[in-house]
Amino acid sequence: MNETPNLDYITNISKGDILFVKKILGIVARELPTEIASYKLHLKEKEYQKSADGVHKLKHKIRIFGLEKSYLLAADHEQNLREENLSLEADFEQILETILLFTNQKNQEI
Repeated sequence: MNETPNLDYITNISKGDILFVKKILGIVARELPTEIASYKLHLKEKEYQKSADGVHKLKHKIRIFGLEKSYLLAADHEQNLREENLSLEADFEQILETILLFTNQKNQEI
């Protein structure tokens, strides 16, 4: 998935309010590690419905960073998990790593 995260959506809804952008980034940076850990734990425990619920929450964070293809992959992964199909797990993990690095980097820059 060769997509680059960006702040376009957040900047657009903030109407240029940098404090709003910082607040959203802070919230996402704080919530993301916990949500990823929960997703991975449920996956490890083969609790696929709970993992799918975690993907459902995470996919919206993916979308706010302009990752439309990744969002669609996350939606497919969510559905696959509900059917106990793990075929998109590695791709989804890569997306999670990308947004985690991006949020941490942007949180330090702004």
